[in-house]
Amino acid sequence: MSVILEVKGATKRYGGLVAVNDVSFTVNEGEILSVIGPNGAGKSTLFKLIASFVQTSAGEVLLRGERISDLAPHTVARKGVVRTFQETTIFKSMTVRENIIVAHHLRSRASLLGFFLGTGLAKADEALFAESADGIVDFLGLQSIRDELASNLPQGHLRALGMAIGLATQPAVLLLDEPFAGMNHDETMHMVALVRRLRDERGVTVLLVEHDMPAVMKISDRIVVLNFGEKIAEGTPSEIQNNPKVIEAYLGAEDAAIGM
Repeated sequence: MSVILEVKGATKRYGGLVAVNDVSFTVNEGEILSVIGPNGAGKSTLFKLIASFVQTSAGEVLLRGERISDLAPHTVARKGVVRTFQETTIFKSMTVRENIIVAHHLRSRASLLGFFLGTGLAKADEALFAESADGIVDFLGLQSIRDELASNLPQGHLRALGMAIGLATQPAVLLLDEPFAGMNHDETMHMVALVRRLRDERGVTVLLVEHDMPAVMKISDRIVVLNFGEKIAEGTPSEIQNNPKVIEAYLGAEDAAIGM
């Protein structure tokens, strides 16, 4: 299995605060890797470094051997590393299908002026995006809500729409930010199945940050654990569950919080 993403000595300082400190790990192509840790462990900052939403203080991130650190976020997304957000990328006044179509414009061949003028290339892009959006709707099982306004969607469908928007950009690596947050058990298991299908049927490598430990233990091939900005463990779910450093980091929480 080949390495698709490398995080090498990633460090982020904010003045005297070190949010992420010399974190290194690799992600294999076709893998589902989760990043976990207590609140304030540096998970969100690490995601921002990988997607280049913040610049590194030291270290680098490589995609298939090419440095992507400190590039513009949209450039990193075009190269194939796409970060989803919980709700901020969703247009609430648009339908599900319209949101997915808009997300395709990261891959547009026509210019903004071309879309305004309705050039042939722009029309070809629009037709391609509409066809692709319908395929994504079918793939994720969103047919029943394709014409529903995003503002009317419950939490589970909003998460699925966020995933659809990410998928529209044709990612090689998809970074999912708490994809199971706010869901009940049935909704979580449905979303777990969707994430697996992304990997199994679309070949998307998945990197996710999540607090729902039972879901993390169920879905992950490997897990990286952060605490106070540093990597304290890395391994399979069973290895993480029995790692003394991980257990210590989660002391004060119920054992079930780390899937034990």
